[in-house]
Order: sequence, then C-alpha cells, then structure tokens
Amino acid sequence: MTPTIQELTKDKIKEIIAKRIAKEFKENDIITLGIGLPTEAANYVDENINVIFQSENGIVGLGKDQKGPDFNNKIINAGGVCVELNKGASFYDSQMAFTIMRGGHIDATVLGALQVDQEGSIASWQIPGKFVPGIGGSMDLIIGSKRVIVAMTHTAKDGSKIVKKCTLPLTAYKEVDMIVTERCVFKITPEEMILTEINPMFTVEDIKASTDADFKVSANLKEMEI
Repeated sequence: MTPTIQELTKDKIKEIIAKRIAKEFKENDIITLGIGLPTEAANYVDENINVIFQSENGIVGLGKDQKGPDFNNKIINAGGVCVELNKGASFYDSQMAFTIMRGGHIDATVLGALQVDQEGSIASWQIPGKFVPGIGGSMDLIIGSKRVIVAMTHTAKDGSKIVKKCTLPLTAYKEVDMIVTERCVFKITPEEMILTEINPMFTVEDIKASTDADFKVSANLKEMEI
C-alpha cells in the first residue's frame, strides 16, 4: 500500500530514494556509493544482477550492510559502516583507490548533495557556518565516473536543494546526469533538466512549487515505484 505524505519518515524517505537508485544498476557495473544515504542503495540491488561496489577507502566487491550481533567491525565502507564482502572482493591502498576513481573505471557514482542546479553542477561539501575538513574524494569520483547520480532529499530547512544555479562552492561543474529524491526523478541533459518520474504521493504542481530550478516535464512521465 502506498504510504501517505504524513507517513514519510526519515527512514521511509531514505528507503524510497535508495530503492529507486538501485534500479539504475546494470549487470557487471562497477559502482561507487558516497557516504550516507547513497550507501543504502547496496541493500536493494536485485539478487539476479551482479553489481561490483567499490569504496574509496580501498575495497572492491563490498556488499550489503552487516546485520546481527556477529558482524566483523574491521570491514567498513568509506562512511565507517560495517559491510559484507562478496566473493572475489579485494582490498588495496588509497593510491590504487584514487587511480581507479580517476581513471574512468567507475560506471556510475552515487553521491549526496547540498545543492544541484539545472545545468548539472553539484555542491556537496561545504555547509555555511560549519567547519568541514575538505572536499574529500567527491571531485575525483564525479569527474572520473562515466555517470553521476545524486541521491538526496528534495528540500532542506532553507528551501529547495534543486536550484537554477548553485550558490555554494562547487564540487563539479555540469557533471550530474540524474537526481533522485523522495518526490521525483530528474534527468539532466546538456540542454535541459527533465522530470521523468514522480512519486504518486505528489503532483507535478507540488514538484514545481518545491523546485527552484527550471525543468521540462517528460511526455512519458511515469510514477516512481515506491
């Protein structure tokens, strides 16, 4: 049964976004998942699809989050979450991790963001008024990946996170291919941003009201599977 807007808890929002992201993965894709919400997507991959996850802290072949009391706390992803290893997994140093990320070997990277604009630029690292240690590996991942997918909530306390032009320091310029939020899916081309899927709990007018960016509504707009 489709939940109501009132039932959209933080956990449900994460689940909606992560499940939709997981549908983008294809057989034998090498995928890097960013810290936080993006890592949730690994828990929803179709069991009939072989996907290889790479973590920027030096693992290729990691799987779902570890569950239960007998987990190995020495096997963690880049976000510090304990994860399973799939058959054939391997470990390597930071130099090799960044060589893989920068060398065009990643089929898709999934990252969170503070802002994404209608041209596909992304700001993902500096929160105004708060100390942050630096940009991390995000820039390398975005520039080096064949496809960039943003997984984030549609809005923040101060309004829409999808804007005409990013006002925060950029992580990358015009590199995002897709945005997935709990409300909808946007695809970004060199010419325009297109609304391709919508959560049935919302209307197109709701999306327009909560999105600062300009976008086109696809003639083949369909419902998100939530």
